[in-house]
Amino acid sequence: MLLGCDFSSAPSVRKPIVVAVGQVVEGGVALQRIESFCSLDTWRQWLAGAPAWIGAFDFPFGLPRELVEQLGWPTEWAALIAHYAGLDRAHIREAFAAFCAGRPAGVKFAHRATDGPAGCSPSMKWVNPPVAFMLHAGVPRLVAAGAALPGLHAPAGAAATRIAVEGYPGLLARELIGRRSYKSDDATRQTSERGAARAELLAALERGSARLGLRLVLEDVERQRLMADAQGDCLDAALCLVQAAWAAARRDSIGPGWGLPAAMDPLEGWIVSA
Repeated sequence: MLLGCDFSSAPSVRKPIVVAVGQVVEGGVALQRIESFCSLDTWRQWLAGAPAWIGAFDFPFGLPRELVEQLGWPTEWAALIAHYAGLDRAHIREAFAAFCAGRPAGVKFAHRATDGPAGCSPSMKWVNPPVAFMLHAGVPRLVAAGAALPGLHAPAGAAATRIAVEGYPGLLARELIGRRSYKSDDATRQTSERGAARAELLAALERGSARLGLRLVLEDVERQRLMADAQGDCLDAALCLVQAAWAAARRDSIGPGWGLPAAMDPLEGWIVSA
C-alpha cells in the first residue's frame, strides 16, 4: 500500500490530515481512496493498524544541523527527536526566535541541505507555514506507529514493513505549473484562476509529465474530488503519493535506499526526489 499525506499539526474537521491511498500500476500509481483524520492520535492509530505501507509525508523529518549545534541540543537523531518532543510549542518558538534574533537580515533562519534543491521552507520556521510544529507533531507519532524513516530511524525488532519518507508536494507542483497558486485556505481567495491551475496540474499528473516519469491514475469520482478541493489538501496528498511511488521503485538504491542520497545528513534528513 502506498500513502501520500498532507499534514496538519492541529487537525480539525475544517482542516483535517488528508491521506491519499494508492497502489503501483504499470507506469504509475493509482489513487484508490482519500482518508481524512481530525485528530493526531486517530491518524497515528490508523498508520499503526495498517500492517505494511510506504508513505511520503509532507512535514520535515529533521532540523538544521547548524541550529541544533548552536542550541546545544543532541546531535544524534533519535535523541534529538526525543528532546524536541518533550518541549512545548512556546519553548520551541522562543528558542528559534532567539536564534534568529542574533543573525543578520537575509540569513535569519538556518537551513537543511535539502532546502535548496527542494525549494522548501526551513524546518525551523514556526509560522506561515508552521513546519517546526508539524515536525513536533508528526515525527514522534510516525515513530510510535512503528515506521522506519530510512537513513534516520529503524524500529527495533523485525524488519520494518512501514516505511516513511519526507515528501513535499510543492516540489512536484512547481515542475508542472511553475509558481502559479492552485489552492488557498481562505475562501475569498479560492478563485477561478486557482481552479484553472489545479486543473492544469492534475492533467499534467495524469499524463506523467513530471521528471519522475509516473502517471497518476484516477477514477472520475476521485478526479472530481481533487478538483473540487479548493484548499488543495487532497491534491497535495496525491502529489505526495506520486513521490511515495517514486521512492518505492528505488528501495534498493545506494545509501539509505528509497531514492535518498548516499550523503544524506543523518540528523537533518532529506526530501525524497529533491
